[in-house]
Amino acid sequence: MNSFELYNPTKVIFGVDSYSKIDSEIPREARVLMTYGAGSIKNNGVYDAVMKQLGNRVVFEFGDIEPNPSLQTLEKALSLMKSESIDYLLAVGGGSVIDGTKFLAGAIFYQGDPWDILKKGIRINKALPIATVLTLPATGSENNSGAVITNKLTNEKLGMGGPALFPIVSFLNPEVVKSIPRRQLVNGLMDSFTHVLEQYLTYPINAMVQDGYSESLLKSIVKLAPRLINEPYNEVNAGNFMWICSMALNGQLGKGVPTDWSTHIIGHELTALYNIDHAVTLAIVFPNLWKNQFENKKEKLAQYAENVWNIQEGSIDEKAKMAIKCTEDFISSLQIDVRLSSYSLEYKRAANIIKENLKSRGQTRLGEKGTITPEVAERIIELCY
Repeated sequence: MNSFELYNPTKVIFGVDSYSKIDSEIPREARVLMTYGAGSIKNNGVYDAVMKQLGNRVVFEFGDIEPNPSLQTLEKALSLMKSESIDYLLAVGGGSVIDGTKFLAGAIFYQGDPWDILKKGIRINKALPIATVLTLPATGSENNSGAVITNKLTNEKLGMGGPALFPIVSFLNPEVVKSIPRRQLVNGLMDSFTHVLEQYLTYPINAMVQDGYSESLLKSIVKLAPRLINEPYNEVNAGNFMWICSMALNGQLGKGVPTDWSTHIIGHELTALYNIDHAVTLAIVFPNLWKNQFENKKEKLAQYAENVWNIQEGSIDEKAKMAIKCTEDFISSLQIDVRLSSYSLEYKRAANIIKENLKSRGQTRLGEKGTITPEVAERIIELCY
């Protein structure tokens, strides 16, 4: 196991009574900007519950933060923040709302073009305090310091982060799962599944705790998926789903071990090009990436086969191939279409565009061993057609 540092200061308040703690956690003198998305929180009761807890605080609102939050939308919120002297942010939504709010928290102090934060990889060490009320489990953004923002003018989707972007406190109420459409449940399952795989499926390094955590989460997702999607709402299933998504990317799994993240980088390109759901791009890419990188990943694939899919017979190569097959079957059970051709008539342009985009940003050695060059990424995308 490699040396590492682990830091996560976010206070998580989990449970059906979590909203009752909002009043005691957010400073009463704060000038709060509450951010949210398309407005579903006004239909499922979350908005009213949060506003009740905010009481007499000075509260401004900024809605309509879209999936894959855009720089252009967030710049409007920045103007509001400056004009109203906002000093506290409350994100009420899923990963996109929380990511967008993290961008606002850091960008308010940045002197210059806010897109530079992402384009130049500027680490955020100073930010406004953020609280989150999670309404859509998936990304784990409520429990980490990362964010991903899209620039619609340049068709770029880039990440940012820094220690100042950890939420101060996050409120997780499993009851919100009751109102989430099937498509978003599937996206949440696939997003968290891939988050674990990006930190686990590399090569063995004798990290027993991290591997054990990862394998437990992966098995839990596989077991939970049909219950969550096909059965009537159940608070136990909802709670497990919400906590799995949060644990999958709270910083623990990737410490002391090699991590990949090339599936995410390539998937972000597909979202930026064709507006495909983030989780769907992951499902499209990662089995094909494994096939391309089979020799580099086969030992860990075989371990994954044994400990997650209970495949005990066969050689390392045979187990590794069965692991890929089981994973593809799992994706199929979620009814995710993994053919890029299903999402754009111009799909055959994707491989070359992504190759050139990676080159232009200097992302020339992706993956845990740096073996995924722009040319290799091009071949991986061609497998996705």
